[in-house]
Amino acid sequence: MRRVLDVENSITLRDGKIFNDPYEPANTLTEVGVLCLDTGEKRLLPFDHKEATEQHKSNACVLQRMLNNTTLLIGHNLQYDLAWLWANDFKYDGDIYDTMLAEYLLLRGQKQPLSLEQCAIRRELQYQKDDTLKTYYKKGYNTNEIPLDELSHYLDLDLLTTGELYKATEADFSTPSSASLRAVKDVTFRTCKVLTRMSMAGIRVDRDALEHVRTTFERERKEILDRLQATTRELMGGTPINLNSPEQMSWVIFSIKPNNKKEWVDIFDYVDDKGFRDAVRKNSKMLFKTVASTCPKCSGYGRVHKKRKDGTLYKIPNKCTDCDGRGFLLTATNEMAGLGFFPPSKKWVSANGFGVGKTNLDALIATAKNNNMEKAIGFLQDLKRLSAISSYLSSFVDGIITNCKRSSKLHINLTQHITSTGRFSGRNPNMQNMPRGGTFPIKRVFISRWEGGKIIEADFAQLEFRTAAFLAQDKTAMQEIDTGFDVHSYTAKVISDAGQPTGRQDAKAHTFAPLFGATGYGRSKAEAAYYKQFVEKYKGIAKWHSRLGDEAVSEGKITNVSGRQYAFPDVHRRENGSVSHFTMIKNYPVQGFATGDVVPVVLIELDRLLEPMQSCLVNSVHDSMVIDTHPDEIDDVLGIIDLLNTNLNDMIKKEYEIDMNVPLLLESKIGDNWLDTKDV
Repeated sequence: MRRVLDVENSITLRDGKIFNDPYEPANTLTEVGVLCLDTGEKRLLPFDHKEATEQHKSNACVLQRMLNNTTLLIGHNLQYDLAWLWANDFKYDGDIYDTMLAEYLLLRGQKQPLSLEQCAIRRELQYQKDDTLKTYYKKGYNTNEIPLDELSHYLDLDLLTTGELYKATEADFSTPSSASLRAVKDVTFRTCKVLTRMSMAGIRVDRDALEHVRTTFERERKEILDRLQATTRELMGGTPINLNSPEQMSWVIFSIKPNNKKEWVDIFDYVDDKGFRDAVRKNSKMLFKTVASTCPKCSGYGRVHKKRKDGTLYKIPNKCTDCDGRGFLLTATNEMAGLGFFPPSKKWVSANGFGVGKTNLDALIATAKNNNMEKAIGFLQDLKRLSAISSYLSSFVDGIITNCKRSSKLHINLTQHITSTGRFSGRNPNMQNMPRGGTFPIKRVFISRWEGGKIIEADFAQLEFRTAAFLAQDKTAMQEIDTGFDVHSYTAKVISDAGQPTGRQDAKAHTFAPLFGATGYGRSKAEAAYYKQFVEKYKGIAKWHSRLGDEAVSEGKITNVSGRQYAFPDVHRRENGSVSHFTMIKNYPVQGFATGDVVPVVLIELDRLLEPMQSCLVNSVHDSMVIDTHPDEIDDVLGIIDLLNTNLNDMIKKEYEIDMNVPLLLESKIGDNWLDTKDV
């Protein structure tokens, strides 16, 4: 029997945030709806609801009986529904069909909203959904307090719409143009179950270690702020600068500000590259260092008392017009302020002057290195590091604290439908944004749940490079993989020989960047030399990139070897022969096949092999898998990874019917926490 299922549950409101997961002790299953597509039978089964009767409490038996004879369980965002079923001891491990993931695959990498409502509107399904739940939540109701007839009506509409969406998407997969997506669809659905089990397992957090990380980051942040503020005062004189303001940082870096902010961006819509420099000079003013002095009108208070006609003072003082409420006056000197950089193109133009994001900062640092601008290098690197630390504190430290449960477990939530490539994304917090490498201190807070247990990480060796070598059939890359050639040391040598001494670790940031469309633009001269060398060395990859561009232009899409497709409806060949969207065209197949197609296959098999054991999968980041390992099962888990290594290419062949002639390799690391893992 094919059954559509949807759950409603109570929520926990904490610190202004809604927690609707089954790992909150106070959250309970409120109502479950089940629609049989083969018979039309529909059941709405209340559980923990204020209107539930004793008869309703027997619904658990009814629901389990239906699950027992279900051959295909259908839902929209089934990872959520499965978690609630399993957390309440309902058993189901059969085939699933997730309409949200199906729609995601059929969109072929195009960004579209994937809520049930938006999918229904886009496909013009008969769907009239009200905002019952949101309306009641705003009034302070919990789900189990919403009148049962209204909640049931809401649930009923979700079931019917999901059933319609299932029929529509399944029909699309049967068309010749979508036939190649079927294998990817099957792997995607099975991966959904693995990610649900992974989230339910959770990973233990060492709260003391987390507090230590927070303290360390905050101390470094203060040190950087002190240096930046001191340098800013030196560069700008008395002009106060808010380091969190992109506009004001633009003043510091570029030493100019727009004459008229309202017209600033529009000016450059009609300016070609040749006229860019003149347009900037004409429509901006140079900034000079200033000397600050106390405003005599307000005596430095920033506000003045105005008198009424009768001579009495107004009760509330007005902002001082002479100093604009600052309390001090600024007098310009004849010395230019700031670092004096000039943006290279109109792509740098922003509403606040010029962009100061990470990409631009990297380009500026490269320029500063080329010109031996030591002060600028230090300032820009500090600015970049400050942004990173602020992100680490808000996204990871605060994110872990907020979402860590009373059990000291973080239930990592990985999603399959956010990125265009198929790569996992995450939330609460997004662990996929964790910096690569083995130095990120946040990793130290994740430990085993068992006394004497270990964290084992299975990490693919150079997965993107091996993937690109296979997809392009590049002979040089394939030979280097076979011989164990150290590509990172090669990168370091090329950059060092070009005049910029670089270690192997720093070179890693560049080695595989060209695989994803990166060029030497915005790099130092020495770094740019490597990017040029890459194209000359790996001619097969360069030719493959060119073929991808041709395919995208002729077909409006590209199809990966797995069958996954990426649509480029707006792609075109420019007058100079280049292809629009070329960076994405080069990026998608490598990232998609590596982390969107290969990693899920390994996760599925690893999950199957771990099933009879206490050890469990707890996380996956990019091309690595993290296992919380029971002390009695350490050798067994390491043996499983060895077994996977012998079968990796066969597993890929079985799922996608392709012959991988480039070997894949998993490397094992083990430690007391996730950071301090060592090679086995």
